[in-house]
Amino acid sequence: MKNKECTRGKTRVLAIVPAYNEEKTVGEVVRGLKLQGVDVLVVNDGSQDRTGEAAAAAGAEVVNLPFNLGIGGAVQTGYRYAATYNYDIAVQVDGDGQHDPACLDQLLEPLLAGEADLVLGSRFLGSAGYRVPLLRRLGMLVFTSIISLLYKRLITDTTSGYRAANKELIHLFAQEYPTDYPEVEVLAQLCFLKKRLKEVPVRMLERAHGSSSITLGRSLYYMLKVSLAIFKNIKWGTEKNAF
Repeated sequence: MKNKECTRGKTRVLAIVPAYNEEKTVGEVVRGLKLQGVDVLVVNDGSQDRTGEAAAAAGAEVVNLPFNLGIGGAVQTGYRYAATYNYDIAVQVDGDGQHDPACLDQLLEPLLAGEADLVLGSRFLGSAGYRVPLLRRLGMLVFTSIISLLYKRLITDTTSGYRAANKELIHLFAQEYPTDYPEVEVLAQLCFLKKRLKEVPVRMLERAHGSSSITLGRSLYYMLKVSLAIFKNIKWGTEKNAF
């Protein structure tokens, strides 16, 4: 097996793992990422269980937020850490075990080659055959259609949280990042800013513990809120005020 640190040279890679009540899965996620030769930061987003302790025991650096900020605030905390400690690449990985750490190199490769600013792991490229619940699939279709219409860009997996950013975007996200349901807003704004986006096929796993918090009401709110945010950014977005 090739030494991953050698293949990446002096490039410093941080895996950002936002986690809320993921005590049962976060340790395995951290161990899987450590095997890939990257540093791991778990942002414990005000969990009410032992998420922070489990992450630390597995070898991660842990930032314990005093209360729940939500996914946007937790991820931005990770990007601020990456900017402060001068990382070259930051990879977002969910704490629930659905993102396969073995696919990390597929995300990093285009960044290391200087071919992209953001690399998105797609469930729908290749032959992964990932099955998505109906409500989520509908939301993905809506967002894909909006981005394709506005920016002439086809993104197959707009809601994927498995993504990697270069140093320029680390510093951008450290300063400005959407707070509520950020995945699609980020992609739309990066298209607006004409950043280089690339999708690569990844394998995503079934949730080992717990269940999704997405309900019909939340799904409809999500689609409406994010769609409005995308169109709002078209109207007033600038490179200086990205989000």
